[in-house]
Amino acid sequence: MRTQPEAVIQKLQADNSRLAKEAVLESAMNEGLDEFFEGLRMCYDTLYTFGVKQVPVKEPVKDPQGLGWATFKELAERLYRRELTGHTAKRAIELCMDLATEDQWNLFYAPILRKDMRAGISEVTINKVAKKLKKDQYLVPVFECQLSHDAANHEGKLTGKKIVEPKLDGVRCLTVVDYENKTVVQYTRNGKELANFGHITDYLQGFMEEFGRSYVIDGEIMSHSFQDLMKQVHRKDNVKAQDAHLNVFDILPLSEFKNGASTMGQRRRSAFLRENFSKIFAQSGFINIVPQREFDLDVFTDEIEFKDYMKDMVAAGYEGIMIKSPDAVYECKRSTNWMKMKPFIEVSLAVTQVEEGTGRNQGKLGAVVCEGVDDGKRIVVNCGSGFTDKQRAEFWEARDTLVGQVVEVRADAATRSQDSEDVWSLRFPRFIRFRGFTKGEKI
Repeated sequence: MRTQPEAVIQKLQADNSRLAKEAVLESAMNEGLDEFFEGLRMCYDTLYTFGVKQVPVKEPVKDPQGLGWATFKELAERLYRRELTGHTAKRAIELCMDLATEDQWNLFYAPILRKDMRAGISEVTINKVAKKLKKDQYLVPVFECQLSHDAANHEGKLTGKKIVEPKLDGVRCLTVVDYENKTVVQYTRNGKELANFGHITDYLQGFMEEFGRSYVIDGEIMSHSFQDLMKQVHRKDNVKAQDAHLNVFDILPLSEFKNGASTMGQRRRSAFLRENFSKIFAQSGFINIVPQREFDLDVFTDEIEFKDYMKDMVAAGYEGIMIKSPDAVYECKRSTNWMKMKPFIEVSLAVTQVEEGTGRNQGKLGAVVCEGVDDGKRIVVNCGSGFTDKQRAEFWEARDTLVGQVVEVRADAATRSQDSEDVWSLRFPRFIRFRGFTKGEKI
């Protein structure tokens, strides 16, 4: 008798060991449990959404009929295509729940619709096992976008023609306009849904026909204050994000985003964005296209203007500038085709220790010890500057929650440690902010 999906979930939940979970997945793949892995793909594929906010829990009933996979799959696909919405969707979900057994629904079907399997695995774990067994049919799409390198570590790349734009300090936002399903959904760079900027998504929804096909709009959500913006990103209710605006710097078809790369180079994508969407965005009052300039860094006069542009952007309050290769395609990975340049460096590190202050800071936070890898360098640094008195008191009060959090640190430069050639430190490190929804995550 074939193992049922809910039984596999129970095995995954029974042991927190990574190796044990991998062994359960390996066994399920070798058994050929296609329906189970199809369900995992629905759950873990960030772009496969159902448009439902609440999914009920099934209470125990006597002699339930059971719900076959084909029936549930039809429900899921109709929700995905938004053929079922609102009360109709709610009623269809309840009807399927009534047919399912308690374990079927609570352990497998409902978690799929909630996009939360609660089995202690991620798409990375699933894909690791699938690749090991060469079972490509069980691979789950991983949400990735284009990321940049620090230009300070790649000075040899600063040659030839470059497209340059201001570097914004907000929350990276990828807006998916799905023409086929008539939906607009926003995500962080890690694939977490951003649900609190409805004034932006509702506006774009009204221009669905003008889009004519599915696109991913890449940009940065900004507000009058980064910290206030972060509070709205996290908030579950009483959201006050109407002042948030979207600054767009790239666009590519959704199909190409899913494939991991665009077909058009940067210059052509930028021109396409301006020519086709400038008017639509401008009418909103809260969607802007980030202005760009082009320089030839092999030409002396352009090099001088480039340096002046950098100074002007910093003086205008931007973090620095972004430098992009004109002919490079959009790649869903970190690449030197995009580089960031600042008058300082910023790195994101994990807090490993929390230290109490001395003197006037006794009984408050003194410093955080941070560690991580940035641009191939393993960095370990003690950061005790940049905190306000209020932050020192608040962070020390919550010190048990700080270890594992991602902290953004600004410094003048990375320096090799005197104790080890494999370890780097930072010159004049100062705290900027904590970032992320959960420990270890940056958005």
